[in-house]
Amino acid sequence: QVKLVESGGGLVQAGGSLRLSCAASGRTFSSYAMGWFRQAPGKEREFVAAISRSGQGTDYADSVKGRFTISRDNAKNTVALQMNSLQPGDTAIYYCAADSRITFRTMRSSVEYDYWGQGTQVTVSS
Repeated sequence: QVKLVESGGGLVQAGGSLRLSCAASGRTFSSYAMGWFRQAPGKEREFVAAISRSGQGTDYADSVKGRFTISRDNAKNTVALQMNSLQPGDTAIYYCAADSRITFRTMRSSVEYDYWGQGTQVTVSS
């Protein structure tokens, strides 16, 4: 089992940047594929980015490709989401997720993840 705690959210103007971090408990962090999802008010939770267990494989939603970068540090049990060129449409609660059995083909599906953080609010003003 793993516990996830997100941090780094906040209020930023359009065009600005934020870096989200997710700290994971446990000694087997490298066994978990990690994902970032977001949920805006009145909308369903949507995939943002994912990274494989080794960190060599990454995947991004089309809406964030080229602006967001996901990375992980297995020695520090952390995964990060660097968000640049933020837009008002990026406003949402951002969630970190983990799963030990997920495959690269299913990393975009929220139902495949067993463990979730509490979320961190990101607000982008125009």
